[in-house]
Amino acid sequence: QVQLVESGGGVVQPGDSLRLSCAASGFTLNSYTIGWFRQVPGKEREGVSSISGSDGSTVYADSVKGRFTTSRDIAKNTVYLQMNSLKPEDTADYYCAAVEPGWGRILRTMLVGVHYWGQGTPVTVSL
Repeated sequence: QVQLVESGGGVVQPGDSLRLSCAASGFTLNSYTIGWFRQVPGKEREGVSSISGSDGSTVYADSVKGRFTTSRDIAKNTVYLQMNSLKPEDTADYYCAAVEPGWGRILRTMLVGVHYWGQGTPVTVSL
């Protein structure tokens, strides 16, 4: 059974850091691209970052480039999203997803290639 479980969300102040984890089971990380998405109420879910299953290459949205880093631990079958210099506009529910290989290169269409979703973890950045 395929499962993705996110953790690590919370409430932080602007400028703080958080690390989200996405623990995968039922498949290995080299089988799919893992995408990170976020969503705020009333808005569409948007792709934030992706990491390729085949070579670990990463893609970032312009809004997070230079602040967020996606990495993976193959042995733990877990993907991480390190979020630094957080801003109030980063406030959202964050989701990881197993994405069909190839669909993670262009984040605005990554949603189309999603096979499996995690349950999400909330991130609030506020004074």
